[in-house]
Amino acid sequence: MIEFETEPATDKEIFDSLNPLLSNWFKQTFGSFTEPQKYAIMNIHSLKNTLITAPTGTGKTLSAFTAILNELISLSEYGQLEDRVYCIYCSPLRALSNDIEKNLKEPLEEITEIAKKQGKKINIRVAVRTGDTPASERAKMLKKPPHLLILTPETLAIILNSPKFIEHLKGTKWVIIDEIHSLAENKRGVHLSLSLERLQALNPDICRIGLSATISPLEEVAKFLAGMENEKEERDCKIVNVQFTKGLDLKVLSPLPDLINTTAEQVSEKLYEKLDELIQAHKTTLVFTNTRSATERVVNHLKEKFPGKYEGQIGAHHSSVSREKRLSIEDRLKKGELKAVVCSTSLELGIDIGYIDLVVLLGSPKSIARALQRIGRSGHHLHDTIKGRIIVLDRDDLVECSVLLKNAIEQRLDKISVPKNCLDVLAQQIYGIAIADKIHERDLFNLVRKSYCYHSLSKADFNEVISYLSGEYTSLETRHVYAKIWYDKETGMIGRRGKFARVIYMTNIGTIPDEAHIKVKIGNHTIGNIDENFLERMKKGDVFVLGGENFEFKFSRGMTVQVKAAEYRPPTIPTWSSEMLPLSFDLANEMQKFRYLMEEKLKAGMKRKEAMEFLQKYLYCDANAAEAIFNYFSEQYRYSKIPHEKRMVIEQVKEGDENSIIFHSLYGRRVNDALSRAFAWALSKTVHTDVMVSVNDNGFVLTTNKKMPIENAFTVLEKNDLKGVLEKAIGDSEVLKRRFRHCATRSLMILRNYKGREKSVGKQQMSARLLLSAVRGIDDNFSILKEAKREVMEDLMDIESAKKVIAMVNSGKIKVEKLQLETPSPFAFGIYAMGRMDLMKMESRLEFIKRMHEKVLSKIG
Repeated sequence: MIEFETEPATDKEIFDSLNPLLSNWFKQTFGSFTEPQKYAIMNIHSLKNTLITAPTGTGKTLSAFTAILNELISLSEYGQLEDRVYCIYCSPLRALSNDIEKNLKEPLEEITEIAKKQGKKINIRVAVRTGDTPASERAKMLKKPPHLLILTPETLAIILNSPKFIEHLKGTKWVIIDEIHSLAENKRGVHLSLSLERLQALNPDICRIGLSATISPLEEVAKFLAGMENEKEERDCKIVNVQFTKGLDLKVLSPLPDLINTTAEQVSEKLYEKLDELIQAHKTTLVFTNTRSATERVVNHLKEKFPGKYEGQIGAHHSSVSREKRLSIEDRLKKGELKAVVCSTSLELGIDIGYIDLVVLLGSPKSIARALQRIGRSGHHLHDTIKGRIIVLDRDDLVECSVLLKNAIEQRLDKISVPKNCLDVLAQQIYGIAIADKIHERDLFNLVRKSYCYHSLSKADFNEVISYLSGEYTSLETRHVYAKIWYDKETGMIGRRGKFARVIYMTNIGTIPDEAHIKVKIGNHTIGNIDENFLERMKKGDVFVLGGENFEFKFSRGMTVQVKAAEYRPPTIPTWSSEMLPLSFDLANEMQKFRYLMEEKLKAGMKRKEAMEFLQKYLYCDANAAEAIFNYFSEQYRYSKIPHEKRMVIEQVKEGDENSIIFHSLYGRRVNDALSRAFAWALSKTVHTDVMVSVNDNGFVLTTNKKMPIENAFTVLEKNDLKGVLEKAIGDSEVLKRRFRHCATRSLMILRNYKGREKSVGKQQMSARLLLSAVRGIDDNFSILKEAKREVMEDLMDIESAKKVIAMVNSGKIKVEKLQLETPSPFAFGIYAMGRMDLMKMESRLEFIKRMHEKVLSKIG
């Protein structure tokens, strides 16, 4: 049963339960226990599975470790501490692992010193084991295992298949999963969930502990953490929810009152003036951007615009920066030597970066939980106020961030989704289990279904994966895919096949795909490079900009793209789209509700003065922001119609030979990706020509040189299942080809490493292309191809939410209103300009929007 812990223990009860050495150290160091500690320590002491969610700096880590250290200190004091692993701490980041080791060793050294003065001997070993750990260190751990072992999910899977080291895991009593929110929503977490079941099979009474700063829905994450008792019931788990105990000082800032009638220079000047003002008014500021390139740009601009002020006082921190430089910046940040650090996503998770008194977000973080995660890096001490400012530079961002902040302050988080039944991860883990020992297929199926990620796995899908692994499809051998396990159908037993099985498994473990740059060529002439994520969004005929010129995508082979010049065609995909974070569906729905509220108020005759007061109070924004929001909604209301939770507005705009249909579908890019591909496919079958697609969080645009009967597309989607339409739409897409490669490497159809040789990403992709053709020859629903389709539709896109939208349209809950307009409405400026974005510098984009804005104003007077 999943239950919220409602009874906190008193300080006295906890101190009385602790070993005097630990109790005295805690009293001297902290004096008393924090809220999360009062709710969690006694549960963990009783070996109850516990999910702890609380803000950064409230003692979450010690909430998890206090009861564990207590037992280890007592065992050590009485000479009963054995040479085995008592506790595993699993972190998604290697840097976080080193951080925890340091934070654990310091108190242990202090307690050991106290014990020495009392004539007692305490000897508790702590060690980190990750991909960076030298072989000599690993050998030492085998002889003298650490009592507290800190590792990553991949390392846990490796040691579960290490015949000698696994002996040290028999008797492990606790496993801690830190930053669980960053694992629960991806395949790394799915992989970990099966490793945890393997660990539980060794230690049936193991206690699982999950730590997270911001997360929802808590019950779902608790199920992910605890796993299943049986087919229908999850294991018991206590939820300690102390999410909003700190004060929040949050505001949305607009550097200008008018974000339309301005120039790029004015925007840039006011942005950096505001940023400098905020940085100088605080001791240490952490600035988040949404892309790596923006991170570097902000640091360079601050140095250039304020000479001498930031030299040696500011650093850029992101995944492309060398490890040495990142560690240096983290170290200087902890020592208080830096005035500001600018980063993309690399400092979101809980690495200890010392005292930060302000976090600034440049642009929307796209989710409430991510905003709180980032802003929560400020006020690291227990009673500090969390202080954050979001600076916005356009009206869409302004509305988005204002609604986001309102939800953050009012304690409404967006929900994560736990991936289910990932067949590629399942294949990899079954191979590992078979290597470790022979197992009956019934016991294997039951073990897998104990993971919450696989509790609904069908026997048919399980059997399909076993068939692939045991080499039933002999036609795959021509593509060098051989049987990995043996399966005796008469006895039901399964075991490993081949003497290199363990080496193959150990060197190909994990779920994170290899990524690389794609070469863009015309014939044999190289034009430049693009990101692989960017290529995923392309289909034949799409136009993009590279080096200031337009190119039309023809096809890809391996890591090379063939294009042709497309001088007179506008781009259909902006080059920056691959780096942008998608807006969450929950936040999009909150924005839709706000739109509806604004329409009701405008209908009732709300005037500027009343609107300014209402918006500043309702959205916690400044006067500049309130004025810009009011103008935005007022113009949309008077010129067109306000799209909202009960109305989808579709605008048809003709420009020259081009017909554009603009869907105001504010559901986030993942949903719009699914809807746009489905509508484009349905329309292309009607007009018999390719339909160009531009997508963002607020909607999508379909463009062609023919008249588009949009009613026909709605009829197709009404009569057909969206999943079936989408499967056809992505059937020959780049995104499916790339994702099939990812799934094929995870399921070990393609080996990244074999006998010491590494396979390049280009060769992996070539193998995947041949394999895709081979598995389609076997069955279009072959297990790994089926998984690639699921990953595209459920993880990359959000087909479930898209289905809800279509169902609400079909039932009439969302009314569709079509309008024929000469100029797109104000809400459409952003997405309409998006297709032309790469052709324009910032200045000309603003001019383009300004021209559309002037046409709208002349129409509404």
